[in-house]
Amino acid sequence: MATIVTVDNLTKKYGRKIALDNISFKLEEGKVLGLLGPNGSGKTTLIKILSAFHQITSGRVEICGKKPGVETKSMVSYLPDRNFLPKWMKIKDAKEYYNDFFYNFNAQTFGEMLEVMKLSEDMKVKELSKGMQEKLNLSLTLSRDASLYLLDEPIGGVDPVARDMILNSIIDKAFQNKTLIVSTQLVRDIESIFDEVMIMNEGKILAHETVDNLRMEKSMSVEEYFKDCFGGVTC
Repeated sequence: MATIVTVDNLTKKYGRKIALDNISFKLEEGKVLGLLGPNGSGKTTLIKILSAFHQITSGRVEICGKKPGVETKSMVSYLPDRNFLPKWMKIKDAKEYYNDFFYNFNAQTFGEMLEVMKLSEDMKVKELSKGMQEKLNLSLTLSRDASLYLLDEPIGGVDPVARDMILNSIIDKAFQNKTLIVSTQLVRDIESIFDEVMIMNEGKILAHETVDNLRMEKSMSVEEYFKDCFGGVTC
């Protein structure tokens, strides 16, 4: 099985502040990695490095064997943790923008996702609720035929109905043998989709386990392991 993400002794500093402290891990094709930890743990910094928005201070990072940059932009589809579309746009404008900007954007997939999400191309971005914006942003992100999908807090702050729609869309992509990294603090709501979990705090990796190992050998759910880890029991 091909390795999609390689991170080796990665350190990222902002001035004197260490955001990521000598971390290493690999992620294979077709796996869904849950990236867990409190605010400030380094999750978003890691995702932005993988998406080529931030530079590393030291170490090695590769996406499909290439350093994050121009070459990997087409390989990675990134969902940021906040709305990124101009307020003046209609959904059809966002579709055209993605279609022009990303050669691997699939307009048919996007149309199918809009139908599932109960969104219309004539809707204006400025008139969408937070949950509707999240559904639109996720639809755009998952409609690209990428090697790696990076989802930063995809269900943060949305209502239960929108949350279920978003989770089902992520699960559908996972069933297509796609590789995903999903950053979240809402462990209980989303742990069912994970193949692996990586727990971070203060720029360090506290633990990296397969979900099967947690359930079979440790007899723990991801949420239980997460709580124990921060209680100093298991990590």
